[in-house]
Amino acid sequence: MDTTYNKRGFLKKISLSSFGILGSTALFAKAKPSNDQVQQLRAELADAWSKSEKYSLDIIEQMPDEFFGFEYTTEAMTYAEQWRHCAVFTFMQLAGRLKIENPYEKAKPKVDLNKAETTAEVKKMYAFVQKAIQEIPAEKLYEKVDFSGEMPIWRLFYAMENHIIHHRGQCIVYLRLKGITPKGYFGW
Repeated sequence: MDTTYNKRGFLKKISLSSFGILGSTALFAKAKPSNDQVQQLRAELADAWSKSEKYSLDIIEQMPDEFFGFEYTTEAMTYAEQWRHCAVFTFMQLAGRLKIENPYEKAKPKVDLNKAETTAEVKKMYAFVQKAIQEIPAEKLYEKVDFSGEMPIWRLFYAMENHIIHHRGQCIVYLRLKGITPKGYFGW
């Protein structure tokens, strides 16, 4: 099989998908979005975060409890710290930019979480995001914020998910370093 053709086909699909996202961004920038557009955006964000949660919890579940303190080098975060960092960062970024209460404003979770505590924190993070997606006023979704450049708040949700993807990928490497073959990818 010619893998070059498959790669090109994949890149073409990605390019067309990106065009769709960019096109919708331009549309929203020109006119006030309709209620249907807002509801569609909320549904898409909620679906993306729901799938992210399922995959994250599956990756967490695969690591035995005794390895949640595992770090491959002293400079690296432990397995549990990777997930804790995702939660703290997501709460901080969304709460600060959406002007909503940060559950960690006064007290962050301890650093050395076990499996049950890590799972609870990650579930708390995803519940927070889902609530924010549904409750943020429609006009606020399209308000511009500074996050490595100016972007509408709805894109901030994708930026936060991208951050989680980065750390989840690191956690997959931690699994492999412990001799665990991760379940196949099913995020979309």
